Amino acid sequence: MTADLPVAALTPDQAAAELARLAELIARHSAAYYQEDAPQISDADYDALVQRNAAIEAAFPAAVRADSPSLKVGAKAAAGFGKIAHSRPMLSLDNVFSDSEAHEFAARVRRFLTLPEDADVRFRAEAKIDGLSCALRFEGGRLVHGATRGDGAVGEEVTANLAAVSGLVHGLPAGAPDVAEVRGEIYMGKQGFADLNARQAAEGGKIFANPRNAAAGSLRQLDPAVSASRPLAFIVHGWGEMSALPGATQSDVMAAIAGWGFDTGALALGDATLDECLAFTADLERRRAELPFDIDGVVYKVERLDWQERLGQVARSPRWAVAHKFPAEQAETTLTFIDIQVGRTGALTPVARLAPVTVGGVVVTNATLHNEDEIARLDVRVGDRVRVQRAGDVIPQILGVVPGDGARGAAFSYPDHCPVCGSAAVREADEAVRRCTGGLTCPAQRHERLRHFVSRTAFDIEGLGTERLELFAAHGLIDGPVSLFRLHQRREALLALPGFKEKSVDKLLAAIDERRRVSLDRFLFALGIRHVGEVTARDLARAFRSAEAVAEAAQGPDAVNRLCAVNGIGAVVAQALIDFFAEPHNRETLAGLLAEVTPQPLPEVKQTGLSGKTIVFTGALEKFTREAAEAQAEALGAKTSGSVSAKTSLLVAGPGAGSKLAKAQALGVAVVDEEGWLALVAAAETES
Repeated sequence: MTADLPVAALTPDQAAAELARLAELIARHSAAYYQEDAPQISDADYDALVQRNAAIEAAFPAAVRADSPSLKVGAKAAAGFGKIAHSRPMLSLDNVFSDSEAHEFAARVRRFLTLPEDADVRFRAEAKIDGLSCALRFEGGRLVHGATRGDGAVGEEVTANLAAVSGLVHGLPAGAPDVAEVRGEIYMGKQGFADLNARQAAEGGKIFANPRNAAAGSLRQLDPAVSASRPLAFIVHGWGEMSALPGATQSDVMAAIAGWGFDTGALALGDATLDECLAFTADLERRRAELPFDIDGVVYKVERLDWQERLGQVARSPRWAVAHKFPAEQAETTLTFIDIQVGRTGALTPVARLAPVTVGGVVVTNATLHNEDEIARLDVRVGDRVRVQRAGDVIPQILGVVPGDGARGAAFSYPDHCPVCGSAAVREADEAVRRCTGGLTCPAQRHERLRHFVSRTAFDIEGLGTERLELFAAHGLIDGPVSLFRLHQRREALLALPGFKEKSVDKLLAAIDERRRVSLDRFLFALGIRHVGEVTARDLARAFRSAEAVAEAAQGPDAVNRLCAVNGIGAVVAQALIDFFAEPHNRETLAGLLAEVTPQPLPEVKQTGLSGKTIVFTGALEKFTREAAEAQAEALGAKTSGSVSAKTSLLVAGPGAGSKLAKAQALGVAVVDEEGWLALVAAAETES
């Protein structure tokens, strides 16, 4: 996985693939944060994605994408609001996470301005309130409109929703610039947030995860009366277009804006050295839990506006400012229980149940323990006092045990059987995760396993998609793969479901009956045995000729040797097969399936002129499907692959063949079109 590789270890192709992955991932999480006010990952995890994207772009500048996150700010304005184009972009800020990184920021400022290393550069430090960015435009002293940041170029018009926001004025005094755009954060204090959630709970409304989400959700209401009923406040942190600047430094202009009646915040330090800013930041970090609102860091800005002008900006952030982000908040509480949850793929995940504690404005009752190695490393036990860290709106984590004088409980014993279905839970040698082996019958895995079972490359049952599987399971009509083939006994119950008529039910039952005879490799692949993909299933089908023979080979003292004797089967796959068939639930399900389904052995492999050759199919094949072509090639003794290499014997290229064709030509690999392939097949079948 390219996601696991250090930047220095990436090849240019891997870097391009990783930048594509990051672009999609960051865009999705940006939309969840800025548009939906429902972040799916922590701020720290989001920052890590952005940092990795920036590091790869720095190392591979030719791979920078047109849709790079480094070129974007925020997310597009949501539907339902009018759109406002900002006269000057509302930029984001680069982040630093340590004092040394802050010193490097100051050094970059000096280098860009060609100042001596010991030049006295002054900064303004301001607490970074965690809220929703908003810009207010005044013309002739009158508020013209208010808008959210949006994507930095276009925001949502929320003028009517600002009527009752505290810390905000709707008209400027005489002497203010004719055009003045004031920018800041809409936020909600901790007490207001608690009161709002209590009211929401009493009324059966939405409970907000934290003050930032509450503020964003409250401002971005289509009904301004709802916004007016929420305890919102506005604090100024800067400005946009100004027809005349009322000062020569950042602090001068902020003082003028405060004089117009705005709240510019008491938590600020002007005309300061960087060391003074760092001391200010350290003090705020110590006091952050006591503050009446959430802050997630401190922003440093170059004081002199003429220097700001010279420094300018990069694509999405100014060179003259940076956000020094705080680490995630922590708290202490008691571990009351360790619960084992079973995921949809069978992974057993430990979750700590905690005595309720408030961390970062959120009441925390659960924390992840990741896996059994983490429990052993932390040596956490029920009854321990523990330190908890919360970084955003994801499940918190336990950092360690708080030393105490009293006796501790017994060490936690990790289960070796699934707590849901009772099947054996095994852990592979190179993995930290323990997994339930009762995949076919375990209720916790049922949905994922059934979805795989009916998928296109497995049983390929037409009309059995995710929604229908969930519906049938919810009504007790299916509880595993065997029950799919007994749905004809539940015809009346199917007809009673909403939207199901005789024609659709009969069509579904006919589609199921059509798949009572499938190739053995599809049957084995459908079982969902760990590490048994399509190719491995084909190797097993050719070697053993029946599902019963595979099951028999995977049992007994010599099972590993019997399985590893099959071409393409190694120790890891062999052990997965042994674990699967050692579980009685799986053997019972296999017997039930074989009572309903007749797997078809694969054709005998012929010895032909194609035997032993490695063939790759690419492009939009028109005369046959890729699956059919690969099966045909393997029946003639050839091997198939999805990628071209020096070991490739032949490339079959359909219309639209791209990079694989170019690589084959560069390597001197023989290339034929579909007609050429059919001619080779005919010749091979004749000689056999």
